Amino acid sequence: MAMDAEGALKHTLMETLYKVSVILSRSLDVKQTPQEVLRVLEESAGLTRGMISVLDADSGDLVVNAVQGIEPQEFEPIRYQSGEGVLGLIIEEGKTVALPSVAANPRFLNRLGIYERRLPFIAAPIHVGGTLQGVLAVQPNKLDDGLLAVRAQFVEMVANLIGQSVKLSLDVAEEKKMIAEERDTLRRTVRVQHGFDNIVGHSAGMRRIFEQIRMVAKWNTTVLIRGETGTGKELIANAIHYNSPRARGPYVRLNCASLPENLLESELFGHEKGAFTGAVNSRKGRFEMADGGSIFLDEIGEISPAFQAKLLRVLQEGELERVGGGRTLKVDVRVIAATHRDLEDAVDEGKFREDLYFRLNVMPIKLPALRERLEDVPEIARHLMGRISQLQGRPLDLTEAAISRLIQYSWPGNVREMENCLERAAVMSESGHIDADLIRIDRQRDSGPVPSAGPRIDFDDPTVDERTKVIAALEQAGWVQAKAARLLNMTPRQIAYRILTLGIEVKQF
Repeated sequence: MAMDAEGALKHTLMETLYKVSVILSRSLDVKQTPQEVLRVLEESAGLTRGMISVLDADSGDLVVNAVQGIEPQEFEPIRYQSGEGVLGLIIEEGKTVALPSVAANPRFLNRLGIYERRLPFIAAPIHVGGTLQGVLAVQPNKLDDGLLAVRAQFVEMVANLIGQSVKLSLDVAEEKKMIAEERDTLRRTVRVQHGFDNIVGHSAGMRRIFEQIRMVAKWNTTVLIRGETGTGKELIANAIHYNSPRARGPYVRLNCASLPENLLESELFGHEKGAFTGAVNSRKGRFEMADGGSIFLDEIGEISPAFQAKLLRVLQEGELERVGGGRTLKVDVRVIAATHRDLEDAVDEGKFREDLYFRLNVMPIKLPALRERLEDVPEIARHLMGRISQLQGRPLDLTEAAISRLIQYSWPGNVREMENCLERAAVMSESGHIDADLIRIDRQRDSGPVPSAGPRIDFDDPTVDERTKVIAALEQAGWVQAKAARLLNMTPRQIAYRILTLGIEVKQF
């Protein structure tokens, strides 16, 4: 009969042990799971008045952390010093204590005032990584029936499971801390790599660009970066994001010209499973990925009018629908766009929606071509050589003659063309010493001095007279009056009037 009772108890305890393991594996929340474990011990195994105490690392005392049926705020902080009471004995000896009745041991303090003196009491140490970190204590809900040792062994097993769970939780917390530190280090590195120091130039035009970046980075304003191919539009976009309040959020980039329209929609907005052939799973789009951060849309001028309408909705409402889906998704994304195209001409020709143009053009940043800031060429060249030197793993240097050769070229391909030229020169140099003879320009017809269109004019400079500004704008725009008007923030009618009244002779080509 005794064997039947013991067998039934062991069966019950094994079922309870499984429930406890499920609770501990389901969550690593060391604040919430103790209460759930104590509840299961009472409901499934008849082990009532459960209590978990943890070791205070500073004082070495046991501090009551969780009590079955009592919220932490409902009992005063209770401590047990080493050797004090039954729990203090566990700190001292590190062994399980099993009492046939609470009254049988004069060391029992019952500071919580919840234990029945005539009932048994079991307390087992909780070890984490071989070190005592706490105590699990329970009281069977019936008088000693001769199976106290079986219950004590079970409580030890539960204490071991708790210890393993706590260790796993601590390991995960430590790993998270290391990942967070690594992430923060990477963020600092990325911020340096994509900050202002990576954008080279001290010309008046570039100083104005730096000031615009500093101003716009602080806000969530949509930015449109204008400039010829190779002028470094992506560098500007990177600097805006990594110097903005969204720098800790995601930064997603996409070249709109690299995908056909049907794939572009799926790439930006995502798609649902079965939306088209090959869509075997649902997929987030770039806008969803960028939620809480920024998205950089390069070559925005290449998208079709039909797709422009869908993009406009995201910019206006912050809403989108995945391809093949009917659910409206809200996103919080800062849009940075870039183009080398003349969007004003595209609007006039009906190839670009005017409403989208105005939505994108909230804060335009126009990057000067390299030929417009030749004074920056030496600094840019040395910066590029430093980067190439790192790639090749050897020191490289440019002679003054080589730099003079670089300054004499108009660089229609801008900084990108210069980088290719310097990389080729570095490859051809065995010593790493690069002189003028290694600076070989592909477009020889464009080499030599830059055509003298006159010095570049700062159109905002109040000391420059209006006639000089108008002529300089016309020269810069190839004598296309509409383009010159935009440089001067005028309408075509206004610049035509200025040309007439200032007696400027219009060049014909």
